[in-house]
Amino acid sequence: MRKLLSLSIAGALIASSLVVAATPATAVTGQLVSATALRTYPTRSDVDAALTADKFDPGTNHFGVRTWRLVYRTTDASGAPTTASGLVALPINDRRKLSTVSFGHGTEIFKGDAPSTSEDVFLIGPALTFASAGFAAVAPDYLGLGVGPGVHPWMDVPSETTASLDLLRAARDFARTEGKVLTRDVYASGFSQGASAALGLAQALQSGADPWFRAAAVAPISGAYDFRRAEIPALFTPEVHPVLASAYTTYLLVAFDRLHDIYPAPGDVFRKPYVGLPALFDGTHTGQEVIGALPATIDELLTPRGKAMLLHPTGRFARALAEVDSVCTDWTPRMPVRLYYSPGDEEAVNANTDHCRSTLPAPKVDLGVNRDYNGFVHEGSEVLGVPAITRWFLQLSV
Repeated sequence: MRKLLSLSIAGALIASSLVVAATPATAVTGQLVSATALRTYPTRSDVDAALTADKFDPGTNHFGVRTWRLVYRTTDASGAPTTASGLVALPINDRRKLSTVSFGHGTEIFKGDAPSTSEDVFLIGPALTFASAGFAAVAPDYLGLGVGPGVHPWMDVPSETTASLDLLRAARDFARTEGKVLTRDVYASGFSQGASAALGLAQALQSGADPWFRAAAVAPISGAYDFRRAEIPALFTPEVHPVLASAYTTYLLVAFDRLHDIYPAPGDVFRKPYVGLPALFDGTHTGQEVIGALPATIDELLTPRGKAMLLHPTGRFARALAEVDSVCTDWTPRMPVRLYYSPGDEEAVNANTDHCRSTLPAPKVDLGVNRDYNGFVHEGSEVLGVPAITRWFLQLSV
């Protein structure tokens, strides 16, 4: 949970925008609706300054970067048409053809805490890093975050996948207006929640979900790949920070109930003082508001039935968890894969990566520990992982 105030469990726009009209009859997923210019970092030094201000290593930087917010057509978690937003970053150079890196961000609850609507370098730093290294970079806000309508379906891998894939399609069309061509190769990465999104995108591309794009490599960081056997049990132990355990547990129960109807009423799973918590997870409340409303421990949060549901899931809840955990079990990658992690992660516990390593299989990469980022190993793993992954992607793209 980054900067508890913004709950990344863990907000100088340019007035110009490109608008592409589309009638409902002709609207297709991945169709660009609008593009709004955000910031320009004219030189490598400008990108260096932005990244180092938030403790990112600028060692792979080579070019200035321009960023935009794209709004595009996609489908919601039920398959109905909707729109989503995301960040696109392009290098300022003479190269016409660019490979693309798709980076999935970590958990957020406030709509404004998304790559295309925030200036927080923790959110935009990965896209800046990849673009300054010479890639086109895309960072989906996911459904219900950024300027997308509705509430965010947290840890819903299918909609994370479609939102990521449709942003790639919209970015391909947009890049042409900037004199760039996105090649077929997509390098997928992501942090925490975005680690599962990256694996979901890579799996979809490998299965032929798009006739143009193909997965060139996938490099997730500190994911929760095994909710049922690793992450949920750890929430009830000192391995996970107690306040964060309350936050993640609440988000999990609220989001999964909205999608899968896993309990009759909030009072069945939340103790009486906290039955109103689901209303805070609607995208309009800040992390500070949510943290202030949470109990200090998970035992204060849950009823006996709620605790039993988490530790011994059945029915719709068990099936939903199996879908989340399938990112490491239901396919065999035919592209290079590396699983990045930091030892002692107090949010996405290391047993998640061990599980994914045993089922894909793929090599683990120990990033070491960086506690300088807000004192959390978990958040520090993104800061360590993004430049390491950039170097690996550059090696693969030669």
